[in-house]
Amino acid sequence: MTYILSDVHGEYELLLRLLEKIGFSDGDTLISCGDMIEKGKDSVRTARLFFSLKHSVLLAGNHEYAFLKYYWALMRQTDDYDGVLRQLQAYFPHDGDLLDWDTVDSFEALPYFYETETYICVHAGVPLDGAGRILPLDKASPEQLVYDRVFKDPNVLPVGGKCVFFGHTPTENLGLPPRITPYLRAGARGERVSEYIKVHLDTGTYFSGVLGCFRTDDCRIFHVSDRA
Repeated sequence: MTYILSDVHGEYELLLRLLEKIGFSDGDTLISCGDMIEKGKDSVRTARLFFSLKHSVLLAGNHEYAFLKYYWALMRQTDDYDGVLRQLQAYFPHDGDLLDWDTVDSFEALPYFYETETYICVHAGVPLDGAGRILPLDKASPEQLVYDRVFKDPNVLPVGGKCVFFGHTPTENLGLPPRITPYLRAGARGERVSEYIKVHLDTGTYFSGVLGCFRTDDCRIFHVSDRA
């Protein structure tokens, strides 16, 4: 089984509850569309859990990108690598002591998109041409893929092509419930991923207390809440 989620934002215990609910095992694959870190108090612990999974596809969001820009700036200014690690640990005030160089390297290796025959995963949005078709992602800048604020609009629906899974903006910011929000193609029943235009994954976990995931095998959506 393959599950897709986004914007966990350091909510480690809620992530564990979600994995337990779906019965996640070593035979399953978890795709994260970015923003594993910050806001919540367990950023490094959450990231390390993601990095430890046997089968996973982990993408950079704007918060990982900001951390990496800070890291790269530090590395340009000094040869004191122990000092750099201490500064990086201080970046995460709650559990930064758990950060080591292996974890930093894992952050640095994060891609900005993931594409299969039927769907695309990205943090914020994909570039579109004037006719609404998806442009080649390998030509897009990291900033486009992690910061886009246009793609979230319910009226922005790519023409043809693959389903796009994305997060970045909480659904509540659009006046929607804190739930994963799918956009189906006309006349579709939602039984296959190809029947979806896009799926908005960001449930605003940090402030809503709701985290969800989408299972691509049967298009089921799961949620957990710390307020239930």
